[in-house]
Amino acid sequence: MTVVGTAIRLPSTKRVGMSIEPPESTVSPPEGSPEGPVSAPSRRTFIATTAVGGAVVVGGLTAGQSVFGAEPADAAEAPPGSRVSLTVNGERRTVTVDNRTSLLDLLREHLGLTGSKKGCNAGACGACTVLVDGRRVNSCLTLAVRLEGAEVTTIEGLAKGERLHPLQQAFIDQDAFQCGYCTSGQIMSGVGCIDEGHTGSPEEIREFMSGNICRCGCYVKIVRAVEQTAHGK
Repeated sequence: MTVVGTAIRLPSTKRVGMSIEPPESTVSPPEGSPEGPVSAPSRRTFIATTAVGGAVVVGGLTAGQSVFGAEPADAAEAPPGSRVSLTVNGERRTVTVDNRTSLLDLLREHLGLTGSKKGCNAGACGACTVLVDGRRVNSCLTLAVRLEGAEVTTIEGLAKGERLHPLQQAFIDQDAFQCGYCTSGQIMSGVGCIDEGHTGSPEEIREFMSGNICRCGCYVKIVRAVEQTAHGK
């Protein structure tokens, strides 16, 4: 049996250095157009043209401008701020803060009270718990500008001089912490829980302190510390 092969002619190529480029092709205009065939640029010509064009555009910008027309950084307006006066651990404080500042950032960044911890910064872990007018709040979710005239108590304000708050002492007695990161929030939440009267049973304490997470798993000893303080056990 005889096999007759069909010869296929490939378009000629032009070898330049180590690269191979097809010749420039032509694009036929739509039927009826008065224009003749238009020569399509090669890949090399296209890249060279766009590179030079981009350099011209960027080079023509004046100082302080960007490709996207953004304003210089120093021209941006400062965010709005407000003065707020509140009592923190018995001391009257007045500060000017960005309207978006949380109570947690006010305490830590403006007043230097770093006992309240920033854990999740979303109100889910309880590490930032403080008392505002005697009520437990997540300070990371509380806007500072809304606390005009409020009374805030943090972990730094519990002790009376060298004498620890009874719940602070109970945490030591019951060994109710390991790494300590959540401890300030746990203690502040425990103080609120006791003041609210939710210490009738271990189950009630766990329920009303369920917003405070301890990654070390010291929950049993934390409950015992709250019981010791509430009932003198």
